[in-house]
Amino acid sequence: MHANPVSISLSSYGASLVRQQGQASFLELLAAAGVMRVELREELFDEAPNAAALSSAIQALRLECLYSSPLELWTPDGQLDPRLPAKLALAKALGAVALKVSLGHYHPQRDLSALQALLHEGAPVLLVENDQTPQGGQIEPLLQFFQRIEALGLPLGMTFDIGNWHWQGESPVLAAQQLGRWVRYVHCKAVQREASGRLVAVVPQAADLVAWEALFDEFTPGLVRAVEYPLAGDDLLALTRAQVNNLARIGLGEEVCHA
Repeated sequence: MHANPVSISLSSYGASLVRQQGQASFLELLAAAGVMRVELREELFDEAPNAAALSSAIQALRLECLYSSPLELWTPDGQLDPRLPAKLALAKALGAVALKVSLGHYHPQRDLSALQALLHEGAPVLLVENDQTPQGGQIEPLLQFFQRIEALGLPLGMTFDIGNWHWQGESPVLAAQQLGRWVRYVHCKAVQREASGRLVAVVPQAADLVAWEALFDEFTPGLVRAVEYPLAGDDLLALTRAQVNNLARIGLGEEVCHA
């Protein structure tokens, strides 16, 4: 059985290092580590990227691209964020298969016609992620949103962030059971509470990887899953390769090794 495809969110290498070296500098490392997709992060670009050059570099290494933006889909006053068309256009210029955003301040009475007008064939797929906020990190608002877009036949999907549910005290297992059919991409991170009470993303241990098997049972087999936890060390290639191998095995019904 083939291993599952793995993505790396470039935030995993640390904001300061990525800003210092540039996101393009990590592409060869990802390709060498067996990564299938690079997740570019809007917040780690200090200036607008040269989309043509970056797209060319990604394609040359036969990587897939996803563009992640911290944009909230719905503003506090209930409107679709007016910056969304520009984000979709940049994602397309980068050759990205998808644009990842968060839900924002959605309520069931929101008019979805403006959103529907932006979703057309040839555009990057819009993926809505559960973030760490009260408005975008709880099961119920996301469930209402995806039920609505399903009823309207809108071509959206979900990015399921395993760790983010903990910021709002939600159960990842319950979330997977209720939202699993809309999931198209999975962010993987373990979460630990520091002595101060602050939650932080950490490298998953063997027990985490085993527990995640139950979550992936609720998703379409073979989904791309992403490293979104700290990757820091003297040998980034070996470290990245080991984590890629761990995530690639989830859902194969075999023992997951921890490295």
